[in-house]
Amino acid sequence: MSVTVEVVSHSSTELFNALRRLVPQLSSSAAPLTLSALDNLLMEDSSTLVVAKDDDEIIGTLTLVVFSIPTGLRAIVEDVIVDNASRGKGVGEQLVAFALRCAKERGAKTVDLTSRSSREAANALYQKMGFVLRETNVYRFFLEDS
Repeated sequence: MSVTVEVVSHSSTELFNALRRLVPQLSSSAAPLTLSALDNLLMEDSSTLVVAKDDDEIIGTLTLVVFSIPTGLRAIVEDVIVDNASRGKGVGEQLVAFALRCAKERGAKTVDLTSRSSREAANALYQKMGFVLRETNVYRFFLEDS
């Protein structure tokens, strides 16, 4: 397996189809991705879409979000997805390491991510890479319901 990791800046049929295949592997409740949603993501200054490829096939992705707040420049890694067939081969580690380098280059003070406790392999990877479990509560407010 020869994996390359890169930032995506332009939409393509290959990217769209890969995300339509990968996102359901992370979330069964996410609405199907549309081309306009993909285009909006790629135009967003604070978001960086990163993909991992084996030869020319996209086998993984994540989104790095970098933003300013009064206490400094922060970053969040979201939607880390590695194709089921490519898991356990270091692809997730390569994606996250790439995102960490990008966040550092942009001057972020910290990088956060969340992962469900049921994703044992992912949680073990993040801890191995130096992420520290925080003592905090995460709350969510559903705007479409209010």
